[in-house]
Amino acid sequence: MLSNQLHLQVIQYYHTMKKPVSAFLFGILSLPGFLHIMGCNEVKTAGAIQISGVEKTDTAVVELRPVAPLNTVDTADYNKKMQELSNYDSTGKWPVKTPYPLLGAMFPYNRIIAFYGNLYSKRMGILGEIPKAAMLKKLQEEVAGWQAADTSVRIIPALHYVAVTAQGAPGRDNKYRLRMPFHQIDTIMDWAKQINALVFIDIQVGHSSVKEEVPALEHFLKLPTVHLGIDPEFSMKNGEKPGSKIGTFNSADINDAIDFLAALVRKNNLPPKVLVVHRFTQGMVTGYEKIKTVPEVQVVMDMDGFGSKILKRSTYLRYIYKEPVQFTGFKLFYKNDNKINTSGMYTPQELVKFTPKPIYIQYQ
Repeated sequence: MLSNQLHLQVIQYYHTMKKPVSAFLFGILSLPGFLHIMGCNEVKTAGAIQISGVEKTDTAVVELRPVAPLNTVDTADYNKKMQELSNYDSTGKWPVKTPYPLLGAMFPYNRIIAFYGNLYSKRMGILGEIPKAAMLKKLQEEVAGWQAADTSVRIIPALHYVAVTAQGAPGRDNKYRLRMPFHQIDTIMDWAKQINALVFIDIQVGHSSVKEEVPALEHFLKLPTVHLGIDPEFSMKNGEKPGSKIGTFNSADINDAIDFLAALVRKNNLPPKVLVVHRFTQGMVTGYEKIKTVPEVQVVMDMDGFGSKILKRSTYLRYIYKEPVQFTGFKLFYKNDNKINTSGMYTPQELVKFTPKPIYIQYQ
């Protein structure tokens, strides 16, 4: 995983320019060389400068007229990788037609492999269930397995930490949710740095809302290596106790998260944020076609259920494939999936055959 500085300097320019940033900043390349590398069409698409030449004796007079900033990806390369990610779906559903992302976008250039959990609970996931050293080692082993299964993208580790947990009791503010102390999130940040991993902070709103809970985590979300997950399972719209039934988000709830993240990216000059939305039933997400797609945020619809391989694939097809938003994810349960399936969990080799290929993988 690249450092914060590289996120902002190298990744943001690499996919468009295909050359080191320093070459452009310090004039190592001549202008004719720059034109040859980029090509007139690519320069115009990238929006960095508009170039016109006028012959005057034996000297070319070149006018550099600034237009839109160079802040979007190489569109031809992006389209190619999106087609590969869709496994060349013949129905026209995938890849989804969305605005091109800003430079520094994670997808479709990388696949994220995340460990999920909470430090207060050994039951919520592998993150928090076993000691730190063993957990980080196991995560790196999963990353290596995925890299071997699909060499077309780079594999990046992540720690996906539940920073707001749904509760069975109302609590002091009657919200049926508990916010984790910041010092505990700081611990996750420190662990992530040790293996150059990303961090996801996840929210279970209970009787609260996305609009209320996400801004409370701005301190972390404004960092370039921190992304967001939101879980409709524990969003109780009608006053039920979390866990008594499966909750729901509508498109407005999800768009609240997208709007906040997009504003944060613009305000802090960040690479695009990743937003993971968990889903394993029809009713967990309503109005999927109204979910915004913007250059500042990349939305992952994550198939979050456990069960037999047949059931999990069916769920992926019914709720993720058939209701396309932008990118897809898949959750694997070390205990439940292995207990139910005699052949074990889905393997990386099996999952990369899915249409579309999940680009975010979460282990719980």
